[in-house]
Amino acid sequence: MGRRRAPTRPSYPGWIRTSVVAAAVVVGLIAASLVLPALLHPGSIDSSQSTVPKAQAEAGLPEDRPAVSTGAAPCIPLNILASLENAEMVRSLAAAYTAKPRSVDGKCVSVNVSQEKSGVAAVKKAAGFASIPAAERPAVWLPDSTAWLRVAEDNAGSALRQDGATVARSGIVVAMPASMAKAIGWDTKAPSWAEVFAVSKDPGTWERLGHADWGKFKFGKASPTVSTSGLMGLLASYGVAGGNLKDVQNAQLTQPSVIGKVKDGELSTSHYMATPEHFLWHARQADDAGDVSEFLSAVIVDEKSVWDYNRGISSNDGVTKQAGTPPREPLLAIYPSDGVLVADNPAVTLAGDWVSSQQRGAADDFVAYARTEQGQEVVKTTGYRTIQDQVDATVASTGHYARSLQAIPLPSADVLVNVQKSFPKVRKRARALFLLDVSGSMGQEVAPGVTRLQGAKNAVTRALDHFTDDDQLGLAAFSHVGDGPLVPGLVSPVSPFKTNKGDLLAKLNDLQPVAATPLFEAVGHFAAEQASEYNESEINTIVLLSDGKNDTTHPGDLKSLTEQLSHQHHNTPVLVFTLAYGADADTESLRAIAKASGAHFYDATDPNRLEAVLGDLVTSF
Repeated sequence: MGRRRAPTRPSYPGWIRTSVVAAAVVVGLIAASLVLPALLHPGSIDSSQSTVPKAQAEAGLPEDRPAVSTGAAPCIPLNILASLENAEMVRSLAAAYTAKPRSVDGKCVSVNVSQEKSGVAAVKKAAGFASIPAAERPAVWLPDSTAWLRVAEDNAGSALRQDGATVARSGIVVAMPASMAKAIGWDTKAPSWAEVFAVSKDPGTWERLGHADWGKFKFGKASPTVSTSGLMGLLASYGVAGGNLKDVQNAQLTQPSVIGKVKDGELSTSHYMATPEHFLWHARQADDAGDVSEFLSAVIVDEKSVWDYNRGISSNDGVTKQAGTPPREPLLAIYPSDGVLVADNPAVTLAGDWVSSQQRGAADDFVAYARTEQGQEVVKTTGYRTIQDQVDATVASTGHYARSLQAIPLPSADVLVNVQKSFPKVRKRARALFLLDVSGSMGQEVAPGVTRLQGAKNAVTRALDHFTDDDQLGLAAFSHVGDGPLVPGLVSPVSPFKTNKGDLLAKLNDLQPVAATPLFEAVGHFAAEQASEYNESEINTIVLLSDGKNDTTHPGDLKSLTEQLSHQHHNTPVLVFTLAYGADADTESLRAIAKASGAHFYDATDPNRLEAVLGDLVTSF
């Protein structure tokens, strides 16, 4: 068949956006296409191992039609914003796309992929990406779910609906350690969503099954404010509470009986985290220590994350990934019998005034490529299902994927938005103590006229916006002078935020830098105090912010502290979320403290990121 010469537009089928034939040889991305698969996809994956015959899998997909020759420089810059979950896939698509000659209006194309939590990206999209320099703003937004398009439209107050072209699919599943799934029988007979939520609420589940050593059922969820799996998990909870998973209506979201059931279900949550990767990183740490049941019984995640975990890929920040050996105990992906919600990974060419006509052409061409036979092969080998629900057999075996998805349809846009908005009302309440380092180094400036301590005060004040009147909050700080006692200690006792907010803010503003850094003593003292007042209907936690190392004449060492926290975690878990503030912070000790308590370490060694990092941290409540 003859080819027209660039820059004539090729003719793709009508169900793909009209595209412009583009070309670019981007050395870095081509290199990435060779190096990244070797790192993250060890071993070759034979595309012939699809769960269906190749001819059937490819039916209806167009062939990629690259240009005859690469377009001229300078290349058209194409910025793509992906989610944390699908960024690896999008980068692989970009590498494969630019490995062939492309030409848009006679110019080559260079592709840059950035990533952001879906909920955060939706907020930025609603604001027209005003916080991003114009040259860095995306021309394509590719979140992992259409839900975030609707959230962005609602945040912007826009009545204009913009739909994306689905690039890949991933089911939202219940991931469990294999031994636990087998003990409860879900490895062979899938439960309904109602059964999943019922079991998670039952504190005697494991004891009745002969596994009292596993403790209570530990159910993890990501935050619906930023994560697709978190939002879909909450939507499933509303569906069960309202009696119809496939038809959640706005009227149900305000019914006291439905709200009560959802709130009751959220009480089973051990705690929330910003992304599924945070949970799975902790699960891997527990697996390495010999017992994943110490941290996790089940977590709602996308199935691609299960594949990552089982092949040894982990991420302690949800952004950067490390390739290691597979875990001792794999996770099983449990597909509830009444269906799963699906992350549909829509690609949207944005209409902002920062997107030139050439960039729109390049964007359309990239999206069209992603939906070709060749693009969908990339989708499969990066752990996703194709737009035709086909999955690579090697991926499916490692991730324990179901052969196909029984998809639950997404509800209307306003229902999706209102489910997300309801989270502050229904989430499990927090019992949190903010614990601040007020050593002498906190008096150092991080900006002209702004000390480290003032920066911390500003960040904590802003983070308090996350909490509701029903949360229990308090404030303590630590230092000492000479051989004197720990000061100032507890300055605002943990109590209902509704009545305590004024006192907490006043005491926060009164804090001043002192002298020494009795880090281990302070954490041990306040963790024991919080454990003595443990309430299983709340997320019991300490938010520790420190800029230095344990520097004190007082007794205390890291080994004794981590042993104390690990012991407490069995029956009265107090999660100590640690935040390293500034370049001098003892990140190694802070990581160990968080790990021993079952919580997470956050890095603000760049003090300019403190507000953003602390804002991310409090989504764990």
